[in-house]
Amino acid sequence: MSGVRLKGMTWSHPRGFDPMQACAKEWQAKTGVSIDWEKRSLQDFESFPVETLAREYDLIVIDHPHVGEITAQGCLAPLDVPGREAERAALEAASVGASYPSYEWEGRQWAFPIDAAAQVQAWRPDLIDSPAADWNEVMELAGRGMVLLPLRPPHSLMTFYSLAANTGRPCRNDGGGDFVDAPAGEEVLETMRAMAALIDRECLGMDPIAVLERMAEKDSPIACSPLIYGYVSYSVEGFRDRRVLFGDLPPAGTAGPVGSAIGGTGIAVSAFSSDREAAKDFAYWVASGAVQRGLYAQSGGQPGHGEAWEDDAVNAMTGDFYRATRETLEGGWLRPRHRGYMDFQQSASEVVNAVFAENEPAAAAVKRLNALFRESFEA
Repeated sequence: MSGVRLKGMTWSHPRGFDPMQACAKEWQAKTGVSIDWEKRSLQDFESFPVETLAREYDLIVIDHPHVGEITAQGCLAPLDVPGREAERAALEAASVGASYPSYEWEGRQWAFPIDAAAQVQAWRPDLIDSPAADWNEVMELAGRGMVLLPLRPPHSLMTFYSLAANTGRPCRNDGGGDFVDAPAGEEVLETMRAMAALIDRECLGMDPIAVLERMAEKDSPIACSPLIYGYVSYSVEGFRDRRVLFGDLPPAGTAGPVGSAIGGTGIAVSAFSSDREAAKDFAYWVASGAVQRGLYAQSGGQPGHGEAWEDDAVNAMTGDFYRATRETLEGGWLRPRHRGYMDFQQSASEVVNAVFAENEPAAAAVKRLNALFRESFEA
């Protein structure tokens, strides 16, 4: 396939872009196939229509909640092709938590995980001796002005998900009933309201990158972000002025660090590509254990393959990022993925934020969330 030229779209952060650039260079040297990677903002990554991207790019890095929508639109090519069953079995066996099955929908595999993530805890080892052990400790730190929490949509909703599941009352991620039990939902919103009252109001406009950038400033007093998608880049010595380490989420319930809303990314192939087989070959290769624990991790990526998460060298260069958060990943909670979910995610995030920004009553917010969820299945 020498001479084939592909286009790829990923997201704009060193964790998302740098490893794809490095892997593309190596792939071209191996196969003669070139890949020109472009990038979009984190906000676009979380909300931009995949179908639009699929009409322009051969390879697309996606978020798993899109799978119901893209299946209905027919804009991605399934990766479970005949003859490669052993490769897929190896990828599935090495899944970090639910990363691999999160890209399966209606019996087909629409992407392979290349980046595994969930809401974990970020902390500054020069400001506190260890990560917060539980939510009560987080509240104590917040009272001292040492906590930030990303609440820009959709991250406020992700925190709602994680707290609900961690306290043993997870939100529904399929049809057939209310999104959340009313008393449970109200309790979670009041927990979040109490936290929001102690932290900087700017959190309502901050995503994880903004919070971590603030935490990593030389004179920052922020020692903890209790529920934030892990970004391995900040745990590498010298990436920013101050090193940020990561650990398991601080439980609000009694079951340990479970229930975190999983994130991460997967590599997908456009159904409209004129070089689908070449694109699929790259997807299988970049998701493989050897690449993930080698070039991908060494180039600043946050691998989605279990071999990388267990690798001594990969952990050594990242302050034990992977081992320190693995329990949270393994106990993670899978978001809804049906066709109408992406619109629900945005609307529901705004409802959650109104509780803090506009002092919306929790009971009214839960009622609206349940109504929006039912409507999302009618889309």
